[in-house]
Amino acid sequence: MELYLKECVDSLLDQQMNSSDYEIIIVNDESRDSTLQIAQDYAGKHSNVKVIDKKNAGVGAARNSGYDSATGEYIYFLDPDDYVAQNTLPILLDVCSKNNLDILTFVSKSVVSKPYPYSKNIDSLDINTDLDIKDGITYIADKKHKNEIWWYLIKRDFIKNTGIRFIEGKWMEDAILTSELFCQAKRMAHTTLDVHRYRILPTSAMRNKSPEHYNKVIYDNANAAHVYDKLIATIPSNHPNAEACINRLKTRQQSFVFFLMVRLMKSDISVSEIPAMLSDFEKIDAYPLKKFIGEDYHGIGYSCLIFVFNRKPLINPFIKMFRSFYTLTQ
Repeated sequence: MELYLKECVDSLLDQQMNSSDYEIIIVNDESRDSTLQIAQDYAGKHSNVKVIDKKNAGVGAARNSGYDSATGEYIYFLDPDDYVAQNTLPILLDVCSKNNLDILTFVSKSVVSKPYPYSKNIDSLDINTDLDIKDGITYIADKKHKNEIWWYLIKRDFIKNTGIRFIEGKWMEDAILTSELFCQAKRMAHTTLDVHRYRILPTSAMRNKSPEHYNKVIYDNANAAHVYDKLIATIPSNHPNAEACINRLKTRQQSFVFFLMVRLMKSDISVSEIPAMLSDFEKIDAYPLKKFIGEDYHGIGYSCLIFVFNRKPLINPFIKMFRSFYTLTQ
């Protein structure tokens, strides 16, 4: 992350906050470039910057180590290739504190190379007007949520009391933690304040096409689907928005299966493994994909693939044909 860490940390320092009011914890997960040196340079110049240098154990373990070291009232997980708009964090923290929120979600903007250092609506938005505070089950029922963890702040005492942590050694750790936290939240809200910048990189972990990594993501998607089965079982049936929340969680669960199947099309995993996978998904009602198409996922592309994926006799010949075509185009 040597190419992006400076912009990330500089954006956190450019927030008009006293250094004694917040800390920046940089977790170096056995990087092989100059990332660690850049991080240590910041720590040498800024008293509120701390560096954790650890052996690589995956994203979940790295985030847990930062979380364990944190002392602030609120926690924000930010990827080192992303950044935040100028002077937005003090506003978010003020809203969280005044309203005693467990979680506050906000707007993220995807960027490539052009910098977007300023919030587009920071001067025009009254963030406290009509702030709709609700519990997490209602939030999930009302609004499609992202899997990632960089579009919300978390009250540290809240996450600590839940005992929820990132799973380690597996991908989809952010998707699992996000839904688990939301389901436990008693007071959360969303603001339309433009805050986060998500940098689209062809070298990102989820775009890594090496067979070992690509196949691991497939199996970890399967694991996420099974974890969601246990999460769904925790939703209290007497909650007024239980049914809508469960439906949205089922959609998210089936999205793991859908995108697993899409990845299988480009993988070298034997098609002979697919029947056993589908059988396991059937046991937890994650297959057939009857609850995937809807408000959150729709369109002709999704519908065509669902038509194939929901018909077992079509899957193997379809994937074999696709792989042959895909190989020729590479």
